[in-house]
Amino acid sequence: MKILITGCCGFIGTNLCLNLLKENKYRVFGIDNFTDNYNIDFKKNNYNELKNSSNFVFYEENVLNTKKIGVVKPDIIIHLASIPGVRKSLQEPLYYIENNISTFVYLLEECKKHKIKKVVYASSSSVYGANKETPFNENDKIISLRSSYACSKKCMEVYGKYYNDVFNIKTIGLRFFTVYGERGRPDMAPYMFLKNIAEENEITQFGDGSSYRDYTYIDDIISGIESVINGNGTWGEIYNLGNGNPINLCGFIELCEKITGKKAKKNIIGKQTGDVDVTYADIKKAQKDLHYKPNINIESGLKLTFNWMVTNNRISLKTN
Repeated sequence: MKILITGCCGFIGTNLCLNLLKENKYRVFGIDNFTDNYNIDFKKNNYNELKNSSNFVFYEENVLNTKKIGVVKPDIIIHLASIPGVRKSLQEPLYYIENNISTFVYLLEECKKHKIKKVVYASSSSVYGANKETPFNENDKIISLRSSYACSKKCMEVYGKYYNDVFNIKTIGLRFFTVYGERGRPDMAPYMFLKNIAEENEITQFGDGSSYRDYTYIDDIISGIESVINGNGTWGEIYNLGNGNPINLCGFIELCEKITGKKAKKNIIGKQTGDVDVTYADIKKAQKDLHYKPNINIESGLKLTFNWMVTNNRISLKTN
């Protein structure tokens, strides 16, 4: 099977590629243009882990103008190349329209042109916006989106459904819930908190600590994506991929303290525009259709993340 993965050198993309390449039954083609939305050294390091596999072919280019879809003619595309981040999207909405919406529509047009019939794409828990009823179910009415990032992901879902229904390009959207773990993005709370607490630097806490997040370990997300690759799921549908056990911010920081063995130095500031009070995945649909079963709880996942960061010199531990 030929699989094309966009954003292959990002956090989720790299972990997915490495897992697929281990099985030695896939030909994996990756596209990434090393966007500097965070330190590109992280992405370059990820590429270095991938490049020596004989079953991996890499193209350094922008998905928005790639011609490789027609060259590769993959059996399935896993589209992970998007710009993440709620806060930046508030200031640069056009950047998110171009990189998330326009890029996805371009990819779908290339699929239509070259008769590529299967596309799985990354959506986000952010599409639930200010919804209050929990856990979030895929059939919930979206009451109020809170960021340009959330709007871009919801638009991707609309276009995914449109191309599925009108042009018979089979699409599945996966709403990821706060993914963390090995090779995680350095701008996300799990990475920043573990690193700064361990190095005895200050962390920034937004709000009073009562907000909840449904943190999902990377291995569980990868298992959900691979389930779709292996033929599970219903085309044209959306699936939540979360842990289903949210934790509040104060409890999350306490776990980081426990794992690092250090006390957090907090700079507590007000809640940020665009932030939501809670994310909480109803995963029953994914459990039924994808046989999805998250196995890593938040404490175990943070321990695995911390150990990986230490082993890979992402944390500088002080020695007495």
